[in-house]
Amino acid sequence: MNIFKRIFKIGEAQANKAVDNLESPIIMTEQGIRDMKADLNKSIEAMAQVKALAIRSKNERDEHEAKAKDYESKAMLILKKVQAGNMEVADADRLAKEALAKKEEAQQHANKTSADTEKFDKNVSQLKDTIETIKGNITNWENELRTLKARVKVSDATKNVNKQMAELDSAGTVSMLERMKEKVAQDEALAEAYGDLATTKKSIDEEIDAAADTTEAKLDDDLAKLKEQLGITKDEA
Repeated sequence: MNIFKRIFKIGEAQANKAVDNLESPIIMTEQGIRDMKADLNKSIEAMAQVKALAIRSKNERDEHEAKAKDYESKAMLILKKVQAGNMEVADADRLAKEALAKKEEAQQHANKTSADTEKFDKNVSQLKDTIETIKGNITNWENELRTLKARVKVSDATKNVNKQMAELDSAGTVSMLERMKEKVAQDEALAEAYGDLATTKKSIDEEIDAAADTTEAKLDDDLAKLKEQLGITKDEA
């Protein structure tokens, strides 16, 4: 089994795929695994069939060997009857020869089926080795496929992140952020300046009221009136 030859038959199952997809390692690996599993099923089926032939051949061998022994036993019984005087020699010899001929025929069949049994057993052993090899290949390729898919996900994610990072400054994002920072700082300084102006600048009315403030003079007048009511003179004060 040559897995590489099988893999390159990918076009048969992926005829509707684009050329670049056909060359994808993942697709090729998946097709290779499918082919190996198909081979595994065929090998298992073939082994079962050959094993059935081996069992049948062994049963036939045992049957012919049993017949050979039976004919040999019958020939011996016939000869014993001659010894006991219960059968004519000529008849006994004729029947004993026939029994021995049947024994030889049965033994030849037993020998042939025994050779077939050995051949079938050997085929079963070879198919079993092939099945184990295919199973091992499937396991290895499935592990490789899982690793390959994981690597593809990582590489795609890394590629996308790196692409975004590479395109970030080219799109003017960084420079735009710098301009925004500068504008915010300028606006903050301007707001602070307006605040200072708001606390220091007075209206003309406020300036007039401050200049014309008579609060202290009024208090002096009120004090003089109160002393007058009490009869306190300036000298006593």
